[in-house]
Amino acid sequence: MCQLFAGIPAHDIEGETRSVRLGGHSTSIRLEAAFWRTLESLSESQGMTLGKFLTKLHDEVLDLNGEVRNFASHLRCACLVHLQREDSATTLRAPRDADRFRRRESGQPVQMPIAS
Repeated sequence: MCQLFAGIPAHDIEGETRSVRLGGHSTSIRLEAAFWRTLESLSESQGMTLGKFLTKLHDEVLDLNGEVRNFASHLRCACLVHLQREDSATTLRAPRDADRFRRRESGQPVQMPIAS
């Protein structure tokens, strides 16, 4: 089992520092490259640039909690939640997709989902 985790490419675990503007102040955030890629994907899925997503998240955390403690850790946790939700959505779709495939292969009618 540890082979999977031990073999993570070095470029994924290398730290990257990026300068951002949060709450009107310039600051820098250091995260592993894999987290930056996940945040880029997450912000894109929300229809925002990474900078806008980080600012919005920072502001919402501040509004909700009155302070932002360890924003880098918050970002890592946001990545985990995003990946868990993606995984859950994929898992929920898989049985329906498999059923449609079986129906199509057997010549039975296939009802396609309505796009939302």
